[in-house]
Amino acid sequence: MSGRSYVLLVLDSCRFDTWVRAAPRVMARLGPVQLRYSYATWTAPSHYNLLMGLLPHQSPRGVYASDVYKREFSTLRERLRLPDLSFLSMLPSVWLPSWLQAAGYDTQLYASMPVLNPATPLNTGFDTYELLDRHNDLGQVLGRLRFSADRPSFIVINTGETHYPYATPAEPESEWPRITGVHGVFRELDAELRAGGLVSAGSVFDLDRLAALHERQVRALSWIDRQVEQLFDTCPRGTWVTITSDHGELFGEDGYFGHGPVHHPKCVEVPLVEGLLR
Repeated sequence: MSGRSYVLLVLDSCRFDTWVRAAPRVMARLGPVQLRYSYATWTAPSHYNLLMGLLPHQSPRGVYASDVYKREFSTLRERLRLPDLSFLSMLPSVWLPSWLQAAGYDTQLYASMPVLNPATPLNTGFDTYELLDRHNDLGQVLGRLRFSADRPSFIVINTGETHYPYATPAEPESEWPRITGVHGVFRELDAELRAGGLVSAGSVFDLDRLAALHERQVRALSWIDRQVEQLFDTCPRGTWVTITSDHGELFGEDGYFGHGPVHHPKCVEVPLVEGLLR
């Protein structure tokens, strides 16, 4: 078939300015980084959009919003080199994995976050769908990838090194930071209710510790950059690769922490780089 293989690498929780600070070199081979905006502020709904074929979007002014969708699907056709792919052709499910599977693709998804586990409705249209043993080890995925000589592949990888606690596999779990609540959506606090109200995050966290967490995310992204070298070597020539994030993260800006049920620019500002491996 005429379509080409496509790899979508999702850096969980990686915000745009983390990319700028880390200045990754290997991933930058794909092209210049773009500032994009996630459709959602946490992992599950963001991946629903991604699997519809809608990457984090630009935010142009003076245009109809529907034109942005049309442009995105047009760009998707170019990534996959499939001129018949369109919003209308994907009806009624509007689900990219199912459309590609029916078109002859080998479809694979490897998830780091348990919220994306194979029992969820996201596991539709995939020949392979796996929840990884560790949330922060991109290297374990690379040995599992397969590319057929007879048909193209569509591969989605969700990797969690840039998610709290922003740790690489080489760091012992005993050395991970332990700050209750900074897991995206807040977990229960020991003293959740005080005087009939929720505990203020400001009473639990301090900005210096949160700044240190942001620095950990920057270092985790630098580690991922080194692993991507192997990813590029694994993919056949002519594979299109997109690297982006599902959402951002808050490290104390304007009193916000984590991600999920919060609305702040840093929670939706994400990086995107993409290009053809030659």
